[in-house]
This record gives sequence, C-alpha cells and structure tokens, in this order.
Amino acid sequence: MRRLLVITGTAVLAAGCTVANSGGGGYDPDTLRIVLQQEPPTLEPCESSLTSTGIVVRSNITEPLLERDATTGDLQPLLATEWEQTAPTEWTFRLRDGVTFSDGAPFTSEDAAFSIDRAVNSDLQCNVDGYVFGDEKLALQTPDANTVVIGTTEPDPILPLRISFVEMVPRTTSVEAKVREPIGTGPYAIERWEYGQKLTLARNATYWGAAPAFGRAEYQWRSEGSVRAAMITNDEADIAVGLGPEDGAGDLGVPFQNNETTALRMQATEPPLDDIRVRQAVNYAVNRTGIVKALFRDLGEPAAQLIPSGVVGYNAELPLWPHDLDKAKELIAQAKADGVPVDREIRLIGRTAQFPKITETIEVLQSEFTEIGLNVKIEMMDTASQLQYQLRPFPANTGPYLLMIMHGNQAGDAAFTLDQYMLSDGPQAAYGTTEFDAKIRAAEALTDEARQEAFAELFAEEPQEIMQMAYLAHMQGILGKSPRIDYTPDPATGDEMRLAAMTPAASDRTDQS
Repeated sequence: MRRLLVITGTAVLAAGCTVANSGGGGYDPDTLRIVLQQEPPTLEPCESSLTSTGIVVRSNITEPLLERDATTGDLQPLLATEWEQTAPTEWTFRLRDGVTFSDGAPFTSEDAAFSIDRAVNSDLQCNVDGYVFGDEKLALQTPDANTVVIGTTEPDPILPLRISFVEMVPRTTSVEAKVREPIGTGPYAIERWEYGQKLTLARNATYWGAAPAFGRAEYQWRSEGSVRAAMITNDEADIAVGLGPEDGAGDLGVPFQNNETTALRMQATEPPLDDIRVRQAVNYAVNRTGIVKALFRDLGEPAAQLIPSGVVGYNAELPLWPHDLDKAKELIAQAKADGVPVDREIRLIGRTAQFPKITETIEVLQSEFTEIGLNVKIEMMDTASQLQYQLRPFPANTGPYLLMIMHGNQAGDAAFTLDQYMLSDGPQAAYGTTEFDAKIRAAEALTDEARQEAFAELFAEEPQEIMQMAYLAHMQGILGKSPRIDYTPDPATGDEMRLAAMTPAASDRTDQS
C-alpha cells in the first residue's frame, strides 16, 4: 500500500493585505474543514457505494468514467467523453485525453479495463459489485489506449449507469486485497491519514480538470450531532454532515432532500422472524408517522417502500403500513399458539450516528416491539461492526435480529435497490424466493414505461410475498455550512460530497487591506 504525499503551492498575498479570517480565525483559509459522523472504515474505491466511504473518496480522490447528475438523473461525461451501444451485448467507451493519476502515471484504457475487472469480476467481494452488478461478469477489450469495449452476458440497457459507479484506479493496484488509501485521477489526493484522528486531502497538482478552489480538505469525525453543529457555530468547521433539527446549528443548518430511506431489515430465516405473521406484527407495531413527527421533526416522510420519489420504479399508490398495536398483538398470539418461539430474544441492531436521533429511534422501536409481546434487546455498533450484519456473508450463529439500514439509491433506478436488497442472494438481502427473483430479472430487462410499471408492481408485491422489511422514512438531511463557504447540497450529498463544488463565499474572496 502506498501513501501519497502531495505538495501544492499556497496562494501568495499582495503586500499589505490579508484574507478574511486568515489571522484571528486560527486556521488556514485555504483548507476546507469537514466533520463527519464517523471515520471512514476504508477509502477503497470499490467500496464507494458505501456512504461512509463514498462521501470522501468518490469524485474527490478517484473518479468514474461517467457521472450522474443528482438532480436530473442524466449521465454526463467525465473520464469518458463518449459512449454508445455497439452491439446488443456490447458498449464502447471513448476516454478523455491527457488524464493522469495523482502519482503522475497516465490513465489509459488498460487502467479503465483493470478497474472494472477488479471491481466486478474479482474475488475481492467489492460492495459496488453486489450493489450495482450482482452476478454479472463483464468481458473487457481495449482496442487502443483510449477505447474500452464492455461486453455483457445479456443485453443491459443501463450498463452506462452501472459503469458510473466504478471508480478508476491504476492497473498497479492490488487485486489480492482491498486498499485503504487509493491513488486516483480526482482533484484531490490523500496527503495524510492519522487513523482515529483526522484525514487530510491535498489538491492534486496533476489534475486534468479545473483546479478546485481550496488547496486542502481536512476531515474529522464526531459521533454526536450537537458536537458537529457546535463546531459549525463556533467556527471550528466549515461543513458538518448528518445534523438533526435539534442539534443547534440554527441558521447555519441547510435542509436538503437526500435520497436515503431508513428501514428495519428482518433476518427472516431465523425463528421467530421466519414466521410471516411475526414480521407483519413488527410492521404493525412501527409508528412511522409518530417517529417522523416527534423525532425527525417532520424532516422526512413516512415510507411505504425502499426508494423515494424520483427513482424509476417508485410506486406512488402504495399506502403506509398502518400502525395497529392490537392487530400486532393478535398476530403474535396466533404465532405463539402455533408453537412459534415468540419469546426468543431478538437483537435490534443500530449503528452509532447512522442518522440524527438514531438512538432514540431504536429505543422507541424496542418499546413498541416489547408492547406487542416480543423480546427485543438493543445493540448499538460502530460502522465496521454493523456492516458485518448488513453485508453478506453474514456472521454465523447470529440468532434472530432486526437491523436498521439506511439505503440511498444514488443511481435513480430501482434495479440497484432490488438487486441489492430483494434478490434472495442479494448482498444486503436477508430473505427471498426464486419466484420473486425471476420477477425482478424480468423487470430489469425492460425499458422506459414498461420498466417503471414492472418495478412499481414489485414494490407492491414484496410486502405480501417476501416481507423482509419494515420501512420507516424517506429522510431529509441537514448540512451545517459555514458562512465562508458557497455550496448547495443536492440529493447525492449524503453519499458523495464533491469538494470541487465548494468555493469561498463572495465576502471571503475579497482581500481586505
């Protein structure tokens, strides 16, 4: 593993002038100060679809061939300038000239093919492979230094969208193990990672595009939302993510619509959760509307499915599962009378700082489940521990558990949600059937309105046929933002936060004599 130290020039100030906040503020005005909920578990590019990794690495350190506009959903050129379907099972991508990695090596089609092969075809068990490609194996050709031809087993109408999730790395990157500190083509490179303390990125002097406004970005992490908010109000940070309305950022808290949906995933292969009546009772017990109103302060919308509006496949006709404790108790009693061990301890697993008020949400859910007759024990975990229960292969002998998940469909198409969470062997699925799997595959082969209708129908059928989820809420986010920064969050901000989109505010750009 190589650690890259990038040395960049600092701005030279005119004689007799200073930059606002450059002296008494106690910090370098050329450095972006960002506070996250938790330290990234890794910056491995093939794990960039994980929020805790992607928010730092994606389009900052590494870049994909194409990028998706988070607002319009349109694909835009990045490291590839053109792409076209050249055969029913073949897409051809033309690469941008003059791109180099931050270590000075040129970026060529061999690197692009290597990156795709490493993320999708290798045995590294990359999250992006399971989330985006499933079991697909891609055939890769490089007819020249600027052309990559990608072949699929079956026609894939959204292959360019899938490819937009693969970050490019040098072909010298390990294929035997994941890397913690990657080299990429992005506007920034890793300068120093003091594990457990802070992470510093520095402007990539070899970047092919326009130089970002800030020379450095310094990431710290604090699990308490009120602490992150205080760092904004006390001018100790410029950007704070994952804030709640109660955290105290005041006017420096910027609400925005993100693409995250929270839900409880039920380990439906373990008794008593293997009985659909128990899973139905869990759904009846959850007071979605009350949680959104009381804990999220209406910064969200109660959810009836795992994707929000704006994603292809969203079903606007789905009603909320009703909050009915009497019905839940009745179902638990029925299951108990039939010998289902409803008093067996069920683990309720949440991730520290997963979203604002996560601890209180977990406690409310435990109370509701206890009231209907279930034996539920709370376990709060850090990111690395929780991911063991979220991603296959799951730990052995876990017993029954309910897992709080937060899913953001960054791609805007339900195929990515269904492959990940609804296929019986999906990387984050706990349960499914071969019959439902076949319906998913059939829907994914469709295009346009037929695709929308088929996906919407699947979201209506899943609670009846599978029932592995208790949906909670489509979330809204609050971003803490210093007055010295110009930045407008978009629906992807929670998953990838592009440093190059951040600039000094107008009042901070002016030299003061």
